[in-house]
Amino acid sequence: MHIFKTNHKVIVKYAGLLYSSPDWSWDSFINREVLHREVLNDIQSITADSLLAHDLEQLCTPIANQEIWASGVTYMRSKDARMEESKDAGGGDFYARVYSAKRPELFFKSSAYRAVGSGGTVRIRKDSEWNVPEPELVLFICSAGTIEGYMIGNDMSSRDIEGENPLYLPQAKSYDGAAAVGPCLYVPATPISPDTEIQIEIWRGDVKVFVDAILISRMKRTHKELAHYLFMEMSFPAGVYLMTGTGIVPPDSFTLNYGDVIHITISNIGTLTNQVGK
Repeated sequence: MHIFKTNHKVIVKYAGLLYSSPDWSWDSFINREVLHREVLNDIQSITADSLLAHDLEQLCTPIANQEIWASGVTYMRSKDARMEESKDAGGGDFYARVYSAKRPELFFKSSAYRAVGSGGTVRIRKDSEWNVPEPELVLFICSAGTIEGYMIGNDMSSRDIEGENPLYLPQAKSYDGAAAVGPCLYVPATPISPDTEIQIEIWRGDVKVFVDAILISRMKRTHKELAHYLFMEMSFPAGVYLMTGTGIVPPDSFTLNYGDVIHITISNIGTLTNQVGK
């Protein structure tokens, strides 16, 4: 099933039918253990409404009081890229160490008001000359610490700032419009398949300037492992979104330009589309 957020409604799409209730609010609706079962119980007493399709034409960013956190260096390709970009600053070995360490790299990515949804504008920093999108699977973890759903995420990154010094990571990763999530919350009956593919296309006008794909099975760490460390000493009353890292990194010669359009697709979830703006 898929859960969408609009200005005034929470909409569930299940088995091709659409459901909504004025009693549903985003935080309380999604922040439940065994969410798939709970939503099935909710819609049993509601009549499907095909007119809700009009509301789906104007989606909001699917977030309310959730924070967005992120994981780093969870794929080999990401480790190699981080080591290369930071070698001149002497930080390359840090990324090799965290890739093989027991403790994962976790960092705060965005508050809700800084994030954008599908169709929104992501940004590149004005003080950066090397910027890339990072297509990622996003976990929704409820306040009890269980993984209940999935989204698509774009962890926008300023590679030159992070490469200058690893301590600049917050500036390279966290700024207005640096995080995109959406287009919905995907809630399957069982955990997402490791054979799920993440795809990205970047268009510059009518030209496709970058395309790549990877399976989430290429991740070194498990989703439960990442969730465990995130909740080890923190609580999230409305639940939390956790980006799980990227295995797709454009070549070093590539940087985003204003006006580029980024399409990130994950099987069974949908497509997250954003344009790069100022």
